[in-house]
Amino acid sequence: MDLSNTTDNEDPKAAKVEVKSSLPPITALKRWQWWLLVFLNIGFLLVGQAVALLLLRFYYEKGGHSKWAATLAQNAGFPILFIPFILFPSIKEPTTKCPMNVVLSVYAGLGSLIACDNLLHSLGLAYLSTSTYSRICATQLIFCAFFSFFVNSQKCTMLILNSIIILTLSVTLIGVGDHSSRRPVSQGKISLGFVATFGASALYALLLSLTRLSFQKIIKKETFAVVLELQICTSVVASCVAIVGLFASGEWRLLKVEVMTFDEGSLSYAMTLIWTAVAWQICSVGAVGLIFVVSPLFSNVVSTLALCLSPLVAAIAFHHSLTGVKIVVVILGIWGFSNYVYQNCLDDHEAKNKRRDEPPECSC
Repeated sequence: MDLSNTTDNEDPKAAKVEVKSSLPPITALKRWQWWLLVFLNIGFLLVGQAVALLLLRFYYEKGGHSKWAATLAQNAGFPILFIPFILFPSIKEPTTKCPMNVVLSVYAGLGSLIACDNLLHSLGLAYLSTSTYSRICATQLIFCAFFSFFVNSQKCTMLILNSIIILTLSVTLIGVGDHSSRRPVSQGKISLGFVATFGASALYALLLSLTRLSFQKIIKKETFAVVLELQICTSVVASCVAIVGLFASGEWRLLKVEVMTFDEGSLSYAMTLIWTAVAWQICSVGAVGLIFVVSPLFSNVVSTLALCLSPLVAAIAFHHSLTGVKIVVVILGIWGFSNYVYQNCLDDHEAKNKRRDEPPECSC
């Protein structure tokens, strides 16, 4: 185990036996603890993404127009991630052995890409219908499988391939027979939304693989606190990029008018963006946590499952009708997700058998 997981000021002899972080390394977790951590992150991602997308859709449908304000809202909720460090100071992580300028460069690069990805998603949400947006987002699973294979050496079994196909098919069915009205949008903006969403899907898939690569090759820490650390640092960078874009584009001059003309009132406007920020941070922690604990592809599978469950969430939140096609979408999404989970169970069982068949180490 890496002895860098010790306090900077403690005695070197004590450092050999005392670990600074109170969190056990991921590799030391029992299997039930590992699965508990996985499903906890799945819950964060599903709930956070569902709420965030609904709130952003609500923002645009009720009179919001600023793409940079929406981008900022997707990153500015990072202060809530300091709460675990305040409540439990002992989970603070030691500094990695990698030079600090390299780590900061990684955080800056990832944060800048996150800001660009969020901006592209904001454009897609603003100019496309929910069904069109969801269908294009389904391509991110294909992109992620491609990047995971070449960047992270992710193996692709028949169960995983089956999961990808079923989930992609499920998302493409969203919106079939949906004729819900929306504010009129010009053909040029629809084309821009299409290109932006397609680009966002590819960029998001690349981001997942690069994040995993950063954990493995640069950050090299083994406790879950590193997930919070990375999320905070990249969100700070992404928020700074969004603020610069907000002022450089001149959209800040229109915010006062936007607040005053928001259909549901100024208080609703503020609460929409605030809770969007909170929801996106919860979603991001879950996504990065699954990258760290499992793989980028599994994180994207869960993200796609959230899209498949969106008709069910919309039916509960906005009393939309749950048609037969939407029920099929939900069932297919759960089926595709279950295929991937079953593959993880098989891998877990295979690893357990290998450990049991290994000869005991010689103690002489």
